[in-house]
Amino acid sequence: MKAEKQQLKPLKIDIGIAERDRAKIAEGLSGLLADSFTLYLMTHNFHWNVTGPMFNTLHLMFMEQYTEQWNALDLIAERIRALGHPAPGTYREFGKLASIKENQGVPKAMDMVRYLVEAQEATARTARKLFPIVEKANDQPTADLLTQRLEVHEKTAWMLRSLLEQ
Repeated sequence: MKAEKQQLKPLKIDIGIAERDRAKIAEGLSGLLADSFTLYLMTHNFHWNVTGPMFNTLHLMFMEQYTEQWNALDLIAERIRALGHPAPGTYREFGKLASIKENQGVPKAMDMVRYLVEAQEATARTARKLFPIVEKANDQPTADLLTQRLEVHEKTAWMLRSLLEQ
């Protein structure tokens, strides 16, 4: 007679945040992850394709930005997982969730900068929208993550916007 395999029940998450609130936060973070990935991809694309008199400056600046953005993707996805939900991870999912639209073709260098300002600001708006839910749920780790992301996106938007001033 075969011994029956004992099925372990998954442990219920009990971190002091109700399931309903964790689901809402994970949903919002999924949108932030989608915007962050879209911004990452846009920045990396522009790094590869920038041309013109500011090539070296923009090429290096974009590399610094996409590297920072790449590292942030893990932090956001891992927070979603810590809340007990799967993180989106496909182009299809990101396309549905992102507020940032992809660019077609290869824009001129200063248009790239303009698109990146808009994408940085869109990502900041996505992060900022989560605060009421996060604060209501008393979710300090997510609030901390959002604060850090906002600081990066707002500062980067300011620096990029400065390049557009005459």
